[in-house]
Amino acid sequence: MDMKLEVVVQPVTDVDRTKHFYKTLGWREDADLTFATSRVVQLTPPGSATSIHFGSGITDATPGSVRGTYLVVDDIDAARKELAGFGVEVSEVFHRDQTGAFAPGVHPDHGTYGSFASFSDPDGNTWLLQEITSRFPGRVTGATYGSTQQLEQALRDAAAAHGEHEKETGQYDEQWPAWYAQYMTDHQHA
Repeated sequence: MDMKLEVVVQPVTDVDRTKHFYKTLGWREDADLTFATSRVVQLTPPGSATSIHFGSGITDATPGSVRGTYLVVDDIDAARKELAGFGVEVSEVFHRDQTGAFAPGVHPDHGTYGSFASFSDPDGNTWLLQEITSRFPGRVTGATYGSTQQLEQALRDAAAAHGEHEKETGQYDEQWPAWYAQYMTDHQHA
């Protein structure tokens, strides 16, 4: 049975201040619901399948106690620059050296899973940006795309390759959706 991480709860002191902070980062507001004794706000980072919840009456955790929730990016420098552009205090980029200790700067060869930066929300809940340029084998099954732009490019690539396929066979391929799906899966990380 698949189990997909859906929501991470963030304990906060001021719901409206926190909502404003995350919306400033471009996070999509999915819900802002008030019940008899609680309020639940749900926001989702761009390109993410997982959201955050915060509000009043939904957790007894101490505000600011969530540490090291990962946000995966494919370009650590661009992500850091974008967050800083929103006025967020973002750490300098750092990486783990050969001993496992943290060292300043981007991983020397931009190794996947190797470069980090961090920032916090107004209560001190801490996020860790991690650069992942390709997944370890077995980590992702099928094809997934981090953005609509990546999916669009994959479709364009598949269309071009399929056009060549039809030229080679000299006939229309009625099974083109299956061909596209297999091509896009096979070439996602190529």
